[in-house]
Amino acid sequence: MTEVDTRYFADWAGHTLYHTSGEKIGRVEELWTDDDQGRPTWLTVRSLFGGRDSLVPVLGVRPRDDGDLETAYSKDLIKDAPHVEPNPTAEGRHIDESEEERLYRHYQVPPQMARQEETTGRDVSGPTTDDAMTRSEERLRVGTEQRERGRARLRKYVVTETEQVEVPVSREEVRLEREPITDANRHQAMDGPVISEEEHEVVLREERPVVDTEAVPVERVRLAKEQVQDTETVAGEVRKERIESDGTERGPRG
Repeated sequence: MTEVDTRYFADWAGHTLYHTSGEKIGRVEELWTDDDQGRPTWLTVRSLFGGRDSLVPVLGVRPRDDGDLETAYSKDLIKDAPHVEPNPTAEGRHIDESEEERLYRHYQVPPQMARQEETTGRDVSGPTTDDAMTRSEERLRVGTEQRERGRARLRKYVVTETEQVEVPVSREEVRLEREPITDANRHQAMDGPVISEEEHEVVLREERPVVDTEAVPVERVRLAKEQVQDTETVAGEVRKERIESDGTERGPRG
């Protein structure tokens, strides 16, 4: 496998490679082609981890709308890829087949699958092009993720209110009672001087309301979570390929 200098992938060099999640991986430096087919199979990425160049399979690399590139291989997988130092040859720099096999094993890509991707369906003049064209399109993949919506807590505080309660109370009052002199009370009536001045005192009592408070438990309160099912509408842009035919129209038959 040797370094490639072809216009087919020439605009890839200098662009940034991202993971499909949007994480930035590094800048594309060089493209490498297979010795047998002459198709690009690897690209060199100047990564963000220590400035070391890493080889990434061209298989699965797709252009983004902004002109940069994206791959399904994660940043950590690319970071841990075997480091390959190209060997100088008469035609330029070259990566040995054994080292290429190590890279294929690391990325878990069968070499025959990579070579098939490199040689099939790229143009209309290749040796493996058939009489059919594959039309592809993007489809939305919708799922859900858990995220923190908010937090709820219980807080207890004290308020002072005024309550009115009717309390029954009683009091003593005096009234005059007169009773005639009879044989039963005559001896009490005749006890003492016949004519005199006297005072009698009676103690009167009454009830007054007394207010006091006591703390009593009235209820227990706790927080409980429940699942509420809802439906939301999401939208996204997808790209679709269209196929048109260019041919010669027949003239009218006379």
